[in-house]
Amino acid sequence: MNNRQLLYALLVAGISLGTAWAIRGQFGHEQGAAWAGGIGGLSIVLIAKRKDWYAKAFQLALASAAGWGIGGIISYGIVVGYARGLEFGNVYYGFLMLFIIGGLFGLIGGGLFGLTLASSREKPVQWPQLITEMTAGAIIFYYLLIEQLGWLMTPPRSEAWAACFGMTVALFWYMIRHRQYAAMRVAVFAGLGGGFGFAFGNFLQVIGNVSGIDFNFWNVMEYAIGFFGGAGMAYGTFTSEWETTDSRTSRTSVLVPVIILALIIPFIVWDQSFQTKRLVETIQSFNPLADAAGITVAVQWIALLLVLAFAAFTVSKYYIQEKAPFSELTYERIQLFFFLNLGLYTIYSILITCAFMSLYRIEQYLYILNVVLLGFLMKKTQASFSDRGLNISRWAINFAFIIAIFAILTAVAISTHGELNGANRRFE
Repeated sequence: MNNRQLLYALLVAGISLGTAWAIRGQFGHEQGAAWAGGIGGLSIVLIAKRKDWYAKAFQLALASAAGWGIGGIISYGIVVGYARGLEFGNVYYGFLMLFIIGGLFGLIGGGLFGLTLASSREKPVQWPQLITEMTAGAIIFYYLLIEQLGWLMTPPRSEAWAACFGMTVALFWYMIRHRQYAAMRVAVFAGLGGGFGFAFGNFLQVIGNVSGIDFNFWNVMEYAIGFFGGAGMAYGTFTSEWETTDSRTSRTSVLVPVIILALIIPFIVWDQSFQTKRLVETIQSFNPLADAAGITVAVQWIALLLVLAFAAFTVSKYYIQEKAPFSELTYERIQLFFFLNLGLYTIYSILITCAFMSLYRIEQYLYILNVVLLGFLMKKTQASFSDRGLNISRWAINFAFIIAIFAILTAVAISTHGELNGANRRFE
C-alpha cells in the first residue's frame, strides 16, 4: 500500500468521525454517539470505493452506529477530572482509565463494523447468537467486577464500563471462534485509536485550560477521540484482507437501516436534547434581552421538521423510488446520504447552542469548515488494501509504548498548573 495514499485515507476518516464526535459533545449519551459512529463508518465505505461495500453501506453505518453508541452508557466526567489533579498517581490513573473507556468505544464499534464487512453468504455472521452472547457477557462481567469484586473505576457514578467490557470479551470470543481475524484487526486498531484519542485529548484539554485561551477545550478532547478512533478503524480496515461480496442489494434490506439512521436516532437526539429549559438558559446566558421563549419554540420546531424532512427524503430516495427488488447503490448516492446526515448533525449542533445568534461558540463554525474540507477530500481519496494480518507481539509493544507515553504526559501535565477547577481524586 502506498503510504501517502494510506495517510490521506486515515486523515479523511479521522476528520469524519472527529467532526461528528465533537458535535456529539452537545448531545452526549448513546444516541449522540450512535449518530457520530454511523457517520464514521460510512466515511470508510466512501474512502474504500468498493462496489460490494456500497451494497451494504447502510448496514455498515448501522453497525458502526450501534457499536460506538453502546459506549455512550459509560460515565466518564469524574475520570476526566482525575487527570486535572496534581498527584502523579491520580492523574496517571485518570489517563489510563480514559484510555480504557475510549478503547471500549472503539473495540465494540470497530468490531461490529468489521464483522459486517466480513459477513457474506458463505460465511454469515450469526447476529442473534452474537447479540445474545454480548448481552450475557455484559451481565456476567458487570456483576463479577462491580458487585462481587468491587472494582470501581469512577465512584459514585455509574460503572457501566464493566458491562461494555463484558460485551467486548464476548465479541472477541465470537470473532476468535469464527476466525473473523480481519474484523478483530479493525476492532483492535479502532480501540487503540479511541483509547489514545480520549486520553491524549484530555491532556490537550488540560494544557489548553492552563494556557488561558478562551476556547472550548473539552470539545478538543472530543474531537481527538473521534479523530484517532476513526483513523484507527480505517487503518484496521485498509490493512486487512476482505472477501469480495455481492455488489447488489435487495430493496427490503435497506429500509430498516435507513429508518434507524435517518429517523430514529435523530429523533431521539431531538427528543432528549431540545428541552425548553436548556434552550432558554442557553439564550439568556449570552443575550438576556432576547425573546428566549419565542426563539426556543422556533428552534424546537425547525429541528423537528429537519429530521422529518431528512427521513422522508431518505426513505423516498433509497426505498420508495427503487422499484426493482435488487439494485446497485452508487458512490454518488452513498455520498449524498453521508453529507446530508453530517450536515444535519452540524445544523443540530448550531441550533442547540444557538450559535446562529452569536459567535460565543466559535468551534461551531469550525465544524462547518471540517464539512467543507471533507467535501473537497472525500472523492479524491481512495484507499488501496494490504493484508498485514494479526501481529499480537507488535500490538503488545505498541500498547506498552502508549502506557509509557501517558506516564510522560502525566509528568508534563502536573508540572504546568496548580489545582484546577473540576479536579477529582480517586486515591487520597
